[in-house]
Amino acid sequence: MDVKIDRRLQAHIEGLVKGFPGEVGIYVKDLRRATIASVRADELFPTASIVKVPIVIGILDKLEKHELEYHQKLTYTEDLLYEGEDILGSFKGKEKIELSKLIMLMLTTSDNTASLWLQALAGGGTRINRILADLGYSATRVNSRTDGRKDAQATYGWGQTSPREIADIMERIATGRLLSPASSERMLRCLGRNYWDEEAISQIPPDVFVASKNGAVNQSRSEVLFVKAPNNPYVFSIITRNQKDQSWGNANEGWVLARTLSRDLWKHFEPKSTWKASQALAMGQTMTSRGGAA
Repeated sequence: MDVKIDRRLQAHIEGLVKGFPGEVGIYVKDLRRATIASVRADELFPTASIVKVPIVIGILDKLEKHELEYHQKLTYTEDLLYEGEDILGSFKGKEKIELSKLIMLMLTTSDNTASLWLQALAGGGTRINRILADLGYSATRVNSRTDGRKDAQATYGWGQTSPREIADIMERIATGRLLSPASSERMLRCLGRNYWDEEAISQIPPDVFVASKNGAVNQSRSEVLFVKAPNNPYVFSIITRNQKDQSWGNANEGWVLARTLSRDLWKHFEPKSTWKASQALAMGQTMTSRGGAA
């Protein structure tokens, strides 16, 4: 099937990324018209914490096979700790936590300790990557703590993807076509509770449903979103690599670009909307790395 390109949007995003101090990949799809716009959509980029979407796919696959239960209680042990600012890392040894809450911590607050535990519970990176391959994805892979992925990890970190693939994964979740309708629904609900809402999400009205995951490491910023806009639902991803700006404040050029793209996409898909994003969400925010687990 021929891909239909939104020429006006394509020209706009090409202009938007021109001169960016680093490399940018973008993929946008209008889910009503099935038109797209993209830049470097099929190149490999670091996922940072977006890798947690493939991890939750691995967990949901286990749930479908009845090898895990959504509300089963697990026992935290201190050897699971990944040093950082995670909520789970403040637990004491032998404390109990439900699997469902681990998923919430991974997708809502991007808790790395919870995420690495879930990666192991999903059967490890090798099993997750096999599921991704079976789903038809060749670019999206878990690298960290995965046999045979050491070179890929050295280049891309915890995981890798392409802007097109990660947006397609989000589209299939949003439209009930990933694993099963029930699993897609569960993932969509979990992805709709993102604590990190100061960047691309901040440019979308708060009463509009958004499912998303984002990530950040020194040289990369990444976000993937499904936006249930009233008239034109859409998905988009934006990922940077080799950024010169490695600062962690709100003015980081990768985050500025993500906010600008999200604002412009909202205006493009909902031209009659009079809503304007408040700057209050973003003012004075300082972030910490959300995707460097080994």
